[in-house]
Amino acid sequence: MIQTILFDLDGTLLPMDQDEFTRAYLGLLCRTFAPFGYEPKLLTTAVWKGLEAMVKNTSSLTNEAVFWNEFEARMGRPVTGEERQRFDRFYSTDFHRAAAVCHPTPAAGELVQALKNKGLQVVLATLPAFPLTAIRSRLSWAGIDPEWFDHITSYENCTRCKPDPAYYREILTTLSLRPEECLMIGNNVDEDMIACTLGITGFLMTPCLINEHGADISAYLQGGFEELQAYLQSRELL
Repeated sequence: MIQTILFDLDGTLLPMDQDEFTRAYLGLLCRTFAPFGYEPKLLTTAVWKGLEAMVKNTSSLTNEAVFWNEFEARMGRPVTGEERQRFDRFYSTDFHRAAAVCHPTPAAGELVQALKNKGLQVVLATLPAFPLTAIRSRLSWAGIDPEWFDHITSYENCTRCKPDPAYYREILTTLSLRPEECLMIGNNVDEDMIACTLGITGFLMTPCLINEHGADISAYLQGGFEELQAYLQSRELL
């Protein structure tokens, strides 16, 4: 019996074109930090290499520690505490302008609330490559209260990233869950449906589908919010 619902964020609860969002995000980041002496190309490279390091993380270090270690290596100098605070402020201020390239739907928040009202545990299983501040900001664009979730993955509390199955194992361990009790809902075949290899049921959201390797998706439960709601009702989860 499914007792816990795991949701991806970007392209799932918050419909968007991932490439368009990435361009907007990096553009805002570069413009915000240029006055503080950050050369745009170097900053972009440092961020991308930091992301790559988090995706490849197999250590006991949090993704946060891995990111900043790589970021500093690429910048060629330590990052001060004041600079870290400046990045945190960015995610609660200028970062909000990236909401303009997203396409929120009220169906997302309504569904999360309905599942909570049904007594289910709800987890935001978003790629833990951002600080919690940035994730809370993106949730606000979707009209979703972070407090509706029992657990949110972020770079502060994870040591693995999607598409590593160990990311999902970490969630299961942290929350003392069994795979068969969980449903993972996401739009990325590689990053989200990899959860199925652990015995977690997967539902593939197709409106903002990402299938980089052209995998056969015919075996997955799939559709938009209407089809997802119908599936949940068929399992008496709504």
